[in-house]
This record gives sequence, structure tokens and C-alpha cells, in this order.
Amino acid sequence: MKSDAPLEKAELFRVMAGLCLAMLLSALDQTIVVTALPTIGLELGDLKASPWIVTAYLVAATIVTPLYGKLADIHGGRIMLMVGIAIFIVGSAACALAPNMILLTGARALQGMGGGGLISLAQTIIADLVSPRERGRYQTYFAAVFVTSSVAGPLLGGLFAHYLHWSLIFWINLPLGLLAFFFANTALKRLPSRRHQHKLDYLGAGLLALASGLLALALSQRGAPIASILGPLALSLLFWALFAWRLRSAEEPFIPLSVLSDAVARNAALSGAFGLGAFVGLSVVMPVYFEGRLGLSADGSGLALIPMMVGTVVGATLSGRSMGHLAHYKTPAMIGLVVAGAAALILAWRLVDLSLWSLIALLTLASFGVGTMLPISTVCVQNSVEIRNLGSATAVMQFVRQIGCALIVALLGALVMGDGASIDAARNTGGATLGGAAAALDGLGASFHLVFIVIAICLGASLLFLVRMEEKPLRETPAAPRPARP
Repeated sequence: MKSDAPLEKAELFRVMAGLCLAMLLSALDQTIVVTALPTIGLELGDLKASPWIVTAYLVAATIVTPLYGKLADIHGGRIMLMVGIAIFIVGSAACALAPNMILLTGARALQGMGGGGLISLAQTIIADLVSPRERGRYQTYFAAVFVTSSVAGPLLGGLFAHYLHWSLIFWINLPLGLLAFFFANTALKRLPSRRHQHKLDYLGAGLLALASGLLALALSQRGAPIASILGPLALSLLFWALFAWRLRSAEEPFIPLSVLSDAVARNAALSGAFGLGAFVGLSVVMPVYFEGRLGLSADGSGLALIPMMVGTVVGATLSGRSMGHLAHYKTPAMIGLVVAGAAALILAWRLVDLSLWSLIALLTLASFGVGTMLPISTVCVQNSVEIRNLGSATAVMQFVRQIGCALIVALLGALVMGDGASIDAARNTGGATLGGAAAALDGLGASFHLVFIVIAICLGASLLFLVRMEEKPLRETPAAPRPARP
């Protein structure tokens, strides 16, 4: 048979199932631990250090994301996906067996080194298989994975920690990881191989790892003494400067200059960073408002977030499926971001007067708008760069999104941190005067007024970069040749 024969639907389904499962491993482990932190900290006797369970994974995952992209260009996406899954499985087992907080933190870092590349690798493999014109509709499956992890992660984490044992949070990754590894070794085996000769710039990789790791470390220490934040931040700036120097001086820089200089890829990545950062930031801080001002329980707060998560998938589905049929394929995303920004401005203006259902409806509109942008930004990055740099470009896009999410979440967390500590005073008047409870409610409302102003600014920035992005014609062929039929 011809080498460009398309895959059958059953084969494509198995490929997508394997890739979505690999992405779920990484996405789920960024959310499932959060609700279990107090339980883990108390059992291991070091509650104060429990945030490092999240920080270690975040820092490690951020550091290795560009490295996986570069190695995928050299050795192929499937091989690197299997490596990432294997490291993730070993790290998960080490987490479950950790007897103290120090070893658990180290095991989480190992787990992050495996999980950090799974998302960008899955997107790179789809780019090898499906042309940019077709690719938008497949991005909706990935959006569904993120929504599933955002909803199921906190619920499963709380369930395991409070009713069973916190180690199940990590043990559950073993069967999921082995299943993902099986798919990578079977369903993905016949995928086309796209390998290119590259030199790996080890010095550049090390400088980027130090710069991004120190930045992630600084951003993750909300509420810590200012010196412990400024120190890593200053060192991060130093290593960013050294990395910029290395990009200009290296024979083949770690991140290809053609990717960094590509205006389409740059605008698409920045649009994705601001939009996704706004969405992730809202999903992190809204439970504080639901529980602190509206008096919902933790379970009720989780349920109130579900329409917001679903809105993202609906937006991504409509935008992604229309991408291959519209000459001006940016239009749905631009309209969606305008709608999202308008919803955020209404929330900033009338938040305290809104009913719960009105609040949920506006949040869903905002998330719908963000969803319309996500497949557009991903596909446009991959469509614009040279095929030989596809893995690096996809990883850089994911890296920029992670940094954007960290910055925005840190800012929103700082805005609500003080009032988040007053949730009990706002919900219960037993230990406080009625005036004190009212003051706590007013303070929380004022903080979230600022939160939605920041969200509106981020969505405006996402729209600005999307408008600036050129609409290049979408390629009709995938990044690599179709696999030959036996």
C-alpha cells in the first residue's frame, strides 16, 4: 500500500486514547495532590513543608519541558513519550512509598521530570500524524483531558486522603501509567518517524533549567519571607540573561532562533499563555469566593466549577472543528475572547450583587471564550515553524504557557491570600462579631473585584496577541510521512 495512506478510524482512536491517557497522567497530578496536602503533612509530621509537594513537581516539570521537545526532534516523539511515562511511573511508586516529607519531595521532583514532557509530546505526535487543517478538531480531546483533571483531581485527592489513604493518589498512577506505556508501545509503534539531526546544546539546556526552575521556585512561595522570594528571583534573572547570551553564541542553540523569531509562533504562544493563565487562575481562586462569601461547602464549590470547565471544552470543540473550514480561522477565537473579556468586566463591576447562578453563567462564558483560543494557538504554532523544529516549538509553547500560568496564579493568589485566611470568619459568626464577619465578606468581595480586573486584562492581552498573529494558510499534510501499510 502507499505510504501516505490514511490511518483507519480504529487505529486513530487507539492512538488518541494512548495520547490522552499520557496527558491525563501529567494533568491529573497537578491537581489531585492539592486537596490532600493537609492530610499528607500531618501524617508525615511536617505540615509546614507540605506545599513543597506541589512546588517540587512544578519546578521539575517546567525545567524538562523544552528538553523533551528537543530530544523528540532528535529521537522521535514516541520514544521520548515512553521515557517520560517510565520515569513518571517510577516517581509515582517512590512517592507512595516515601516515609517522610524530604523523600516525598524528592520523589515528586522525579515524577515531575517524567510528567513534564507528556503534554507537549502528545501534541507533537498528533502534529506528526494529522495535518494542521485537520488538527484543530483533535485538540478538543486534549481540552477534555484538562477539564477532566481539573474536576476529578481535587475530588479524587480529597476522597483518597480522607476516606482511604493518601498514598493511593500515587498508586493509582501505576495502572494508568502502565496502560499508557502499553499504548505507546503498540498503538503508537506504527506512527511515522520524524527524526532530524540536531546537536543538543547542553550548556543552553542547563542555563534554561536553572532560570526557569528558580523562577518557578520564586513564584510558588506565596506568603514566604520576601528574602526567600527575591533571592531565587534575582538568580533567575541572571540565568535568563546568560541563556539569552547563549542563544546568540551557540552554533545550534537549545531553542532554535527560527522559532523565537517567528512572529506567528511568538504571538500564538503568548496568546495561549495569557488566556490559559486566566482560566487556571480562576479555577484556583474561585473556591475561596464560593466558600468564603457564598458559604458553599468544599463539595459544593467543586460542583460549581464544573460548568466553567465544561465551557472550555465546548469552546475548544466549536473552534477546533471549524478551523479547517474557515479561511479566517481566527474569527471564532477572537469573538470568544471578546465575550470572555466582557464577562470578566461584568464580574468585576457587579460581582457582589450577582446570584450564584448568574456568577456561574458568567464564569462559563469566560471559560468558553478561553476554550475557543486554545486549539487555534496550538495549531498555529505548529503550522508556522519548520517541521524539523516541531518538537522544540511545541515544547516552547507549553513552556511559555506554564510560566504564564505560574505568574498569573501567583498574582491572583497574592490578591486573595489575606482574605482566603478569613474564610472561617466570613462563614461563621460564632467566633467573631457580626461586624467582623461583614468586614471579612466586604474584604473578600473587594479582593475579587481586583481579581476580575486582572482576568479582564489577561484576556485582553490574549486577544491582542491573537489579533497580531498572521493567519498563515494551514498545511494540508502532516509533519511526517504516513506509515506504510503491510
